[in-house]
Amino acid sequence: MAAEDLRSHRWFGAQDLRAFGHRSRTMQIGLVCEDFVGKPVIGIVNTWSDINPCHTHLRERAEQVKRGVWQAGGYPVELPAITLAETIQKPTTMMYRNLLAMETEELLRSYPIDGVVLLGGCDKTTPALVMGATSMGLPTIFLPAGPMLTARWRGQTLGSGSDQWKFWDERRAGRITAEEHAEVEASIARSHGTCMTMGTASTMAAICEALGVSLPGASSIPAPDSGHARMAGECGKRIVEMVWEDLRLDRILTPEAFDNAATALMANGGSTNAIIHLVAMAGRAGVDFPLERFNAISARTPVLANVRPVGQGYLMEDFHYAGGLPALLAELKDLLHLDCLNCNGRTLGENLQGARIWNDDVIRARGNPVKTDGGLVVLKGNLAPDGAVIKTGAMDPRYLKHTGKALVFDDYNHMAAQIDRDDLEVDESTVLVLRNAGPLGGPGMPEWGMMPLPRKLLLRGVKDMVRISDARMSGTSYGTCVLHVAPESWVGGPLALIRTGDTITLDVPAQSLHVHLSEEELTARRDAWQPPSPRFSRGYGKLVVQHIQQADKGCDFDFLCGTAPTAEPEIH
Repeated sequence: MAAEDLRSHRWFGAQDLRAFGHRSRTMQIGLVCEDFVGKPVIGIVNTWSDINPCHTHLRERAEQVKRGVWQAGGYPVELPAITLAETIQKPTTMMYRNLLAMETEELLRSYPIDGVVLLGGCDKTTPALVMGATSMGLPTIFLPAGPMLTARWRGQTLGSGSDQWKFWDERRAGRITAEEHAEVEASIARSHGTCMTMGTASTMAAICEALGVSLPGASSIPAPDSGHARMAGECGKRIVEMVWEDLRLDRILTPEAFDNAATALMANGGSTNAIIHLVAMAGRAGVDFPLERFNAISARTPVLANVRPVGQGYLMEDFHYAGGLPALLAELKDLLHLDCLNCNGRTLGENLQGARIWNDDVIRARGNPVKTDGGLVVLKGNLAPDGAVIKTGAMDPRYLKHTGKALVFDDYNHMAAQIDRDDLEVDESTVLVLRNAGPLGGPGMPEWGMMPLPRKLLLRGVKDMVRISDARMSGTSYGTCVLHVAPESWVGGPLALIRTGDTITLDVPAQSLHVHLSEEELTARRDAWQPPSPRFSRGYGKLVVQHIQQADKGCDFDFLCGTAPTAEPEIH
């Protein structure tokens, strides 16, 4: 590519009144024309914010990316974008994933950007950034924020999220004191960075590396590690080269690359959230990735990452120093499309050459898996006609085939008001059902799917039971939780018709979720059902109400899907 072919040339290279303004105003910040004219302009989309502890270090990382861009002969431009702080933003970051995706796409289109480095990592940030960049179609590298350091308390290793749920139940059951719980609270998040379990953040980082959107080895570098700063610089250097090579995402995000990403998801024992995000990301790339594809890939892929919550004992820091994703994928070469291209310009097969496992208890060899299959299963049946998801690797195996009576909660507030009642009619065979927690009902499909166990059962030592909802759950969670039931109850899906006392059968081997009601009874209940009033009448919420798709479609906005071209802005 020649300098005249750069997208930014339209802003800076012409000899007209508008280009005069663009150049003079850029010189206003202290640059000379040689700094930016005829050079690739690299956007650095940064989701840093004071309110997002996962991204605390991204201010520094942006500067390190800039250093790499300058060294490679480009012109770096930092573009702040909305932050999605998983643990703080309400009602849920999932509601705002598409907003960040839109912002990313429009930032890149409306400014003279030739290539982009995306900085993020906290759960919904990763898919949002990649979705927006995919729709824009520029040369792109994603730099994951990286996991926080391993946490410890009284000799125990703590995993963010996973142990949060565990110790809250211990406190509810009276097995630890409020003072001990406060100590855990102060110990569980030891540094900046994302959750150090194989939650959604680490899962999505691995998926991006497997897709080829991140440089090899980037997905697991701990956020405070000096290697993370060096990786930022390498991203800056490489993105300039990608612009000159005209290596765009349409050459990287192929159907085969999404198969590789789903294989990485399963082999890592990754988050259920990734299914929604992968479907949405594939849709932006024009790739059809139906839910059934996940079952096929899960069935053939062993879990090799012995990392919580599916694995035992180890966390992301251990995973990284055991060899990281390259070492894991090298064990699965026969399941991968090795000719897929990475953003470094090499194929996946080339990048895996020489990858080794340095601790075979953290990253298992193929012959000694944590689990023989991927552990994420898509269910269908008359209770979930368009699908539901369960993470079998994090559940009690005795519930793989289970029939029980439903105890129905109409929404989260109803559940919270009832769950600790001593007179609640429930036992460990009961199936807890939460409705009105989906994309519209939540709103935004919050992480409510890991419903707390009734206190009366906790006191008896019960550790798990079947829970069904149209919500999501944290990737750090565990338990027999059927999630993402589609269509959701808010729009009249079968979950809206269930009553306490109905009999439900979960049959994971048969990939089935069934309520024992005749079609005639379901039809009668459906005819009597009244749709709720919309939650929003203005603003971004109204956009969600009008355009959000269901979980099986990835919860993207209908008008953002696909690859229909958007015209470049005219410059006048």
